[in-house]
Amino acid sequence: MANHTAEEVAKWFLAHNKYVLDTEDADLISNLKLQKLLYYAQGTFLAVTDEPLFDEPIIAWMHGPVVESIYHKYKEFGSNGIIFVESFDFEAFNKQEEALLEEVYEEFGQYSAWKLRNMTHEEDPWKKTAQCEEIDRDLIKNYFKQVYMENDS
Repeated sequence: MANHTAEEVAKWFLAHNKYVLDTEDADLISNLKLQKLLYYAQGTFLAVTDEPLFDEPIIAWMHGPVVESIYHKYKEFGSNGIIFVESFDFEAFNKQEEALLEEVYEEFGQYSAWKLRNMTHEEDPWKKTAQCEEIDRDLIKNYFKQVYMENDS
């Protein structure tokens, strides 16, 4: 059982991005980019801990992996950056979760939404899943362990 909902993780990225915007040059996160950050966060977390970060399924859509509830929550922003004005409690995440999310933000947040979309299209979890089907969590975990973890060591 995951510690968080996909919405909590999405809000972590949006709140962290807002913080970064105040201190350095960065862009707002679009819905497309947020979807890819959720996918990379879930994959990283599965690879490191063998546990999901959130329980919601990730679906293979035309433009890559998507958590549908989060897509619908922020679709009003279209392809524009999401303006995040809510207060957010970072302490809801433990040190390991925070460190992994920061790593995902640093590693993948530097890329445009379209670049991230194209990256996911080259990766097995999306390629091996039929359109509009749930991407198997073990497929994500094993792919991230193989590709991202082994490259780090």
